[in-house]
Amino acid sequence: MTGRPGWLVTGAGGMLARDVLARLGDDAVGLPRRDLDITDRDAVRAALRALRPAAVVNCAAWTAVDDAESREPDALAVNGTAVRHLAEECAGLGAALVHVSSDYVFDGHARVPYAEGAVPRPRTAYGRTKLAGERAVLEVLPERGYVVRTAWLYGAGGGNFVRTMTRLEASRETVDVVDDQRGQPTWSADVAARLVRLVGAPPGVYHATSGGDGTWYDLARETFRLLGADPGRVRPVTSAAHPRPAPRPPYSVLGHARWREADLPPPRDWREALTEALPTLRAVPGVPG
Repeated sequence: MTGRPGWLVTGAGGMLARDVLARLGDDAVGLPRRDLDITDRDAVRAALRALRPAAVVNCAAWTAVDDAESREPDALAVNGTAVRHLAEECAGLGAALVHVSSDYVFDGHARVPYAEGAVPRPRTAYGRTKLAGERAVLEVLPERGYVVRTAWLYGAGGGNFVRTMTRLEASRETVDVVDDQRGQPTWSADVAARLVRLVGAPPGVYHATSGGDGTWYDLARETFRLLGADPGRVRPVTSAAHPRPAPRPPYSVLGHARWREADLPPPRDWREALTEALPTLRAVPGVPG
């Protein structure tokens, strides 16, 4: 690649970042953590001033939800403080910042989809640290900052629920799956396409999850069905069967009104996306074909 990139993607070793880089092609530079630790403010400043990108997509994050309960300061350093420093450097360069956030900023007790403007009420350490990052972007970059909340991600570039179900379908007679958590299974390639399209749209908060909703049990059954297996081999259980240090939101369905307001199409239904995605996941080494 010659010249300076239009885009810089942080956290480039992750599943979503890989899809973003595939979408952007030669107009982007991706820096994994070994090449850019975003908690190192001097390193962030040096990288941005050397590359001078027009836009940054921040996929770097502390994603260990349960570990954050006992290590909140460490999670905050990545998800909050580092994001503020990144936003400040983008402000100095006149660059846009697209920051990936999470459904965990909400308490998970709603009964209708959370609107983009709904008041966040995180119940976990991870959610609090992600909310700190959101606020940093919106405060520092009110005219060029984008906060994109996503959830229930699966894709070819990392470990995830759909790949696990594909493996278990081939190795177990039955699988027990939680049926009391409701959300929106979301293909990382769909999110990547939306992150790229956002720059130039009105700034602010957007929700990049698939349309429709379902439980993990629903997702497992649909995965089995698409694999040609009997969905009846998936058995429903409650969250109590799989206790975790951080409570999982019972309701993580996000609304998509901002896409329409920005004259961009809303996300497609999760079942349609899964039908297209599954062959790409099965092509990954180590996943039964």
